Amino acid sequence: MTRSARRTRRTLRATGVGAAALLALSACSSSDSDSSAKSDSTASGSASASGEPSGEVTVFAAASLRESFIELGKRFEKQHPGTKVTFSFAGSDALAASITGGAPADVFASASPKTMKIVTDAGGAAGTPVTFVRNQLEIATLPGNPDEIGSLKDLTESDLKVVLCDKAVPCGAAAQKALDASKLKLTPVSYEEDVKSALNKVVLKEADAAVVYKTDVKSAGDKVEGVEFPESADAVNEYPITLLKESENTGTAEAFIALVRSAEGRRVLSEAGFLKP
Repeated sequence: MTRSARRTRRTLRATGVGAAALLALSACSSSDSDSSAKSDSTASGSASASGEPSGEVTVFAAASLRESFIELGKRFEKQHPGTKVTFSFAGSDALAASITGGAPADVFASASPKTMKIVTDAGGAAGTPVTFVRNQLEIATLPGNPDEIGSLKDLTESDLKVVLCDKAVPCGAAAQKALDASKLKLTPVSYEEDVKSALNKVVLKEADAAVVYKTDVKSAGDKVEGVEFPESADAVNEYPITLLKESENTGTAEAFIALVRSAEGRRVLSEAGFLKP
């Protein structure tokens, strides 16, 4: 049976389709093109015998990991010919909800232990998640910082258009923690679904500032300017990663996680601005 057929079966189970439908799917998939099925079977058997990673893995990862993980995915595919890494980037809360809802995935990399716990509590993780990096907040302003923003308190000025991540998203929860610790109240013009969306509001000049991660400010280059603030030290997010219990390509998924946690992976992540775990 092909990987896509197996994933279809799992999705049907998650949505409550009856046994008859599953039997029909099995019969259908077994009558697929013989050449295609035999090719997949041969490739799978060869990979198993050699122990080398092969086939496709799907990685659900926090939006702030986009640039780093895309680079690591390219390196992984080059190191292991015949593999393909497919990514889904979004807010960690949305990804966790998708996983617990039955979305097919092999690896989950979250921007906080809290959102990872959604998956582990639902029995979706294979083993114990491991923290592989940390990330710290920074204020992203328009290029040149025309509003002369120099602190978290400056964002509370009524004439500024400030954007935050939604409080359910790790970057939003961290920003709120920093504001609470400073006893500051801030009413943003919008709450965004993930950190990239918040940053993009400043890039597009639809907002004067946004509270995002240092890594996102760095990846934006000269499109924004970063302003550090001391309260961010008390709201550093840990990023855990785990193999998912429903993974259908565990060997290759584990190999990708190993690359993320390796010295090479740490260099890529460090260059992007992430902190050591």
